[in-house]
Amino acid sequence: MQAGIVGLPNVGKSTLFNAVTRTRKAEAANYPFCTIEPNVGVVIVPDPRLYELTKISHPEKVLHATIEFVDIAGLVAGASKGEGLGNKFLANIREVDAIVEVVRCFENDDIIHNMGSIDPIRDIEVIETELILADMQSAERQLESNRRRAKGQDKEAIANAALLEKLLVHLNEGHPVNTYEFSNDDEKARAHYFFLLTYKPTLYACNVAEEDLADPEANPHVQKVREYVSAHRNSSICIICSRLEEELGDMTPEEAKEYLADLGLDDSGVSQLITATYDLLGLQSFLTEGPTEVRAWTFKKGMKAPQCAGVIHTDFEHGFIKAEVVAYKDLVAAGSVAKAREQGKYRIEGKEYIMQDGDVVHFRFNV
Repeated sequence: MQAGIVGLPNVGKSTLFNAVTRTRKAEAANYPFCTIEPNVGVVIVPDPRLYELTKISHPEKVLHATIEFVDIAGLVAGASKGEGLGNKFLANIREVDAIVEVVRCFENDDIIHNMGSIDPIRDIEVIETELILADMQSAERQLESNRRRAKGQDKEAIANAALLEKLLVHLNEGHPVNTYEFSNDDEKARAHYFFLLTYKPTLYACNVAEEDLADPEANPHVQKVREYVSAHRNSSICIICSRLEEELGDMTPEEAKEYLADLGLDDSGVSQLITATYDLLGLQSFLTEGPTEVRAWTFKKGMKAPQCAGVIHTDFEHGFIKAEVVAYKDLVAAGSVAKAREQGKYRIEGKEYIMQDGDVVHFRFNV
């Protein structure tokens, strides 16, 4: 699954992309639209649980879960009408599953802001206004199409038209679709197939100066974003200094840890951003362990055991019999597989079991 990194020009998108992906694939320059074609990078999801499991299994290798980040061209006011790279921006963002919106929360006269001043709330509203306008155009076209079909008593079209009418009212009031309160699960599932931009889950990344990292809440721009998102958006924020993170990417792990310690920080903002994005995408990890490898496998929240078995191999899902499951904490507390079994921590789960994040699993199947 993909998360798109979006924002106005010169807010630090490409620098953040380079930091998150530990690459130099995205050009980061002090002028608008230095990103034109989207850059894509595969990112390892930090998971310290894997290293704890290596103490039990002593595997030959450790494999993390991964997700993809996409660096998308900067958006400007009027994008929904084709201004700047608007059409390209909207087409690219339609392809991703979630949005990480970079919001500039630092002052620097040497880095041009295309709107002339630092105002994170204005920046958020500019982007969301363009996405809402684009969604209104799309929803109106789909409503007209479904109304025509509904005349023939097409039940699906009737339901689609009813929901689109409600969503258009919500959009007309200036609210993104991801803040709409769906009356039931059917409505929510139906909305997914309208491919509306503001339906996508969003995380706001406050890009701050290095000196703000020790106490980001002292930054008035961060305070404003936190208050705004809490009051108006069904979302959360994270704090990051994209310039610092890019510099850390050029250091060894030991050098980076020492540098962060000098700043009074325990961890990189990139790790927190990746973890938050993984959750934003509705993803979790189940774990497998053994002498060959310890591995995190990605699954969508709510998936049942056979579906998760299919993540490893389709044969596992088709021939699923049972899943032998132990909670990660129970296994680590026991100190070994044998002791966890002696303590009765392993359990047998069937086809209706909903997998939980951190489950350590062995699937039984018959091809």
